[in-house]
Amino acid sequence: MPDKAETSLADLRVLDLSDGAAGAFCTRLFAGYGADVIVLEPPSGHTLRLHGPFAGDRPHRETGALWLYLGAGKRSVTLDVKTKTGQRLFRRMVEDANVIVETFPPGRMDSLGLGYATLTGIKRRIVLVSITPFGQTGPRAHWKATNHTSFASGGQMALTGDPDREPMVPAGHQAEYQTGFQAFAAAATAAYNADALEVPQHIDISGQECMASALELYLPWWQYLKRDISQRRGNVLSAIVGLFPAEDGHIAIHNMPRNWPRFAEAMGRPDLIEDERFRDNFSRLKNNDELEAIVYAWASRQSVKETYQTAGAARTPIAYVHTLADLVGSEQLHSRDFFRTVDHPVAGEHIQPGAPFRLSEVEWGAVRASLLGEHNEELYCEELGLSKRDLSRLRAAGVV
Repeated sequence: MPDKAETSLADLRVLDLSDGAAGAFCTRLFAGYGADVIVLEPPSGHTLRLHGPFAGDRPHRETGALWLYLGAGKRSVTLDVKTKTGQRLFRRMVEDANVIVETFPPGRMDSLGLGYATLTGIKRRIVLVSITPFGQTGPRAHWKATNHTSFASGGQMALTGDPDREPMVPAGHQAEYQTGFQAFAAAATAAYNADALEVPQHIDISGQECMASALELYLPWWQYLKRDISQRRGNVLSAIVGLFPAEDGHIAIHNMPRNWPRFAEAMGRPDLIEDERFRDNFSRLKNNDELEAIVYAWASRQSVKETYQTAGAARTPIAYVHTLADLVGSEQLHSRDFFRTVDHPVAGEHIQPGAPFRLSEVEWGAVRASLLGEHNEELYCEELGLSKRDLSRLRAAGVV
């Protein structure tokens, strides 16, 4: 069996010039699977360092929860790439890099003298990943966006919520995380091709396109049949498919026609199986309101965790909506060591979520986020050959 170090991404160096969650999640995945990720922060620090909550509820650039996760496993180096000196230093870093991730507006890298043509002139087998809300071309290429507006412009928000209400806003940074995931997949593939086939790549990641590509059957249905099936339908699609309030939370039910007998038994109502109103799928749809009232009444009396166990034994698809406390206490996740305890010199001990997918020969790195500029001396002096006096001058000039 090959050594894990030989099958990881340890031979890749990634330069991270991004300033949002999408780019940071992309490079977090690279770092987690072993790549040497160098996050190039402005001297004032990465913008994600400003996001709370903070340890002890006291704002501090080293203790924000978002940065503690997305900055983990990366070397932190400060550099103002907008200065001429900063650009010269960056070009030297490119010589040893494999992947560059950036989130500048289209054309900005070119204006800095760091465009794709320049980068491939420095290193032929380079992969440049450009992440923007709408891509590098088109009438909206220079438009700005936030996580919520990206979620909306990609069509996913239109599918969420009740039919007579406004669309629902998702929690967190879901649009940016989906975009970051796509960027990682594209970059990892391109990095392999660049190494094996000596083919450089400029990867154009559009947040809108990442959202639109995940619209499941809704977009193809419209494209081929000219029928819009995306009208919001709320939490309950039918009596046997939906999210129902329970005694101490909510339970999600998703029964196919073949599951009906087991579901009726799980509700303690085997008499419904042969009831003329519900005995086949057509009858259940015809009498959906009556059946829905029965399910609502049954669900309202149920304990979510007990129902989950009962449904599993009955082999009927029911689950309860897990709260964050449920996830952190999950026996299943703990049995797989999903959560990792990390100690940070400023934030202290905290828990991080683990890998989104597992590779049999690669160990996911559970390491802390670096302090701002923690690796300046290591990179500039030990690797680029600058003296400590040179580094002090760069710092005084605001370059690092």
